[in-house]
Amino acid sequence: MKASPADQRRLVEVAQLDARIRQAENARKNPPQAGRVQELLGRRQQLSQELTTRLGARDDLRTELSRIESDVAVVDARAARDAQRLAASTNSKEAQGLESELAALARRKSDLEDAELAVMERLELADAGVAEQEALIAATNAEGTELSAEGKRAVAEATAAFDAATRDRAAIAGALPADLVALYDRVAVRSSGAAFLHRRTCEGCNMVLAGTDLQVLRQAPDDEVVTCPECGCLLVRDDESGL
Repeated sequence: MKASPADQRRLVEVAQLDARIRQAENARKNPPQAGRVQELLGRRQQLSQELTTRLGARDDLRTELSRIESDVAVVDARAARDAQRLAASTNSKEAQGLESELAALARRKSDLEDAELAVMERLELADAGVAEQEALIAATNAEGTELSAEGKRAVAEATAAFDAATRDRAAIAGALPADLVALYDRVAVRSSGAAFLHRRTCEGCNMVLAGTDLQVLRQAPDDEVVTCPECGCLLVRDDESGL
């Protein structure tokens, strides 16, 4: 195929724009923040499960504390009733029985208060554990929100770059011969599409060409479209080709 050297050079611009389009498309579909956001989602799920466990343990302690407080109230009420009966009693045997019961109630109340204190200490630790877990979840959510916002900005920037490169590519390709662009499109499926030969090196695959290949290129007319013998891309020659 024949094509002017100027049109061949423009093919390299098309190839560069195609590379930018692929890069922008990849960035649009896979923003750099996406991986970390997925990690945070998994971490938040784990933290939430642990929070549920801690909340359950705290609720159990609150229930236990409420039960103990109820038992203390029952003991106090019974002790008050017995004390009132003792004050009004004129029967010594009855009085002895009431005094014995009041002593037992006092011991019972002491045991309940000890248990109440122990549960309150455990509940304080449980409250601290819940608060700690909630703080971790809040920090995880905050980081996730920030990264999501950054990801949206990255996607918007990549989309803008994709659209700009696509417009530029269409403008340049539209000004080139249709058969030349069609050849480029076929070649670009399996290579960089088009690249300069710079100092005997194909910039499409970065391979230094052999002497026999360079000799073939030297003999080819400037308007002949040639390909890289290594990667198959359209090889564009200029003053820096080293031929």
